[in-house]
Amino acid sequence: MDAWLGMSAAELGRGIGAGEIDAAALTETYLAAMAEHPDTARIYSAVTAKRARAEAGAAAERAKLGQRRGVLDGVPVSWKDLFDSADVETAAGSRLLAGRVPARDAEVLHAATAAGLVCLGKTHMSELAFSGLGLNPMTATPPCVNDAGAVPGGSSSGAAASMAFGLAAAGIGSDTGGSVRIPAAWNDLVGLKTTSGRVSLKGVVPLAARFDTVGPLCRTVEDAALLLAALEGKRAPDLRGGHLRGMRFGVLQTMAWDDMRAEPGAAFEAAAARLSEAGAVVEPFDAPEVAEAMPLSPTLFSGEAYGTWRGVIEAAPEKMYPPILERFRGGQDVGAADFVAAWQKLEALRAVWHARVARYDAVLMPTAPILPPDAARLQSDEAYYVTENLLALRNTRIGNLMGLSAVSLPTGVPSCGIMLCGAPMGEERLLRVAIAAEGALQ
Repeated sequence: MDAWLGMSAAELGRGIGAGEIDAAALTETYLAAMAEHPDTARIYSAVTAKRARAEAGAAAERAKLGQRRGVLDGVPVSWKDLFDSADVETAAGSRLLAGRVPARDAEVLHAATAAGLVCLGKTHMSELAFSGLGLNPMTATPPCVNDAGAVPGGSSSGAAASMAFGLAAAGIGSDTGGSVRIPAAWNDLVGLKTTSGRVSLKGVVPLAARFDTVGPLCRTVEDAALLLAALEGKRAPDLRGGHLRGMRFGVLQTMAWDDMRAEPGAAFEAAAARLSEAGAVVEPFDAPEVAEAMPLSPTLFSGEAYGTWRGVIEAAPEKMYPPILERFRGGQDVGAADFVAAWQKLEALRAVWHARVARYDAVLMPTAPILPPDAARLQSDEAYYVTENLLALRNTRIGNLMGLSAVSLPTGVPSCGIMLCGAPMGEERLLRVAIAAEGALQ
């Protein structure tokens, strides 16, 4: 049964469908692994064992009756602690929200439950999702699978760790500036950033609602497609038959390679070479609009984040980790006129970008230009914290600023991911491209 802990969500689901895996036994296997793992308390903020057993038992009965709801019916997953879950504290990694217990599930959790997914519990995260590092001294910092002393990436830090350490078959996270893709890259997972507005945010604790997105962290592109369908209550796209021959990939040069560390850069180049060897055309290109868009970030992200949380934060600022508090307060002087003008400029720059990249099947770049930083140094060296956090988020933020769908894939080099960016609302096409790329990278 321990072998189940390393299987993909799709493999587990097919095993349940074939009668080879009992859904109730599968959930018990995960719960036992969680009880035994030394870092479970750093990964899970709450384990919902009673709910998991009830949902798994119902899934097992449906399987016996030939009434399964889909491929993932009976598969256990974790949920980032910003998704409302009925009668369970949902605090978004913040002491400010301690004791917040919603009365009903978030819409995406409700949809996933209706599809038969089993809720194992809630995972730790960066405070109010406002960090790409995954460091949270106020509640818990989950471990990185490749470096015990490093941070795991954020803000969906626990979601990634639950997957990487075999304590969930998938983790559901959110991505505002890179919060799915960075922890996916640093823990050698697949991470899907959906387009803003595609997946429901009802019942999701916000950071910057115009950028907030929901997406899975998982083992395979197939899993990502199935999980997206479950979150939306839709049918998953058919990913069969994809290949790289004739595909065109553009490698973004503007900003994406600034201050690139040696390991992620070399891993990306090797991965891009494998895509080329498999028949894809891979070519560099520049996009000056990206350099114009990046300076808008403090106005757009911090402005909306502080506007959303100002009252709560300023009522008890001592409950926040100072660097996170400072990031929020970076938006306190953003005026309405500046915010509106920044959004108008960004929309114009997005139009330029979309026209420029229309000839590509996907835009490529390293998911993160750095490896996971040392957790202890981040807490003792303020300058190091600031530079590493900004660098961690730099490439992924391009996807959020341009309003793209995006997916991070492992390169085979520990903690180094390659990011494929597609068109807004183009997740199905992007996933078909990504599964072909995945085959070349394995």
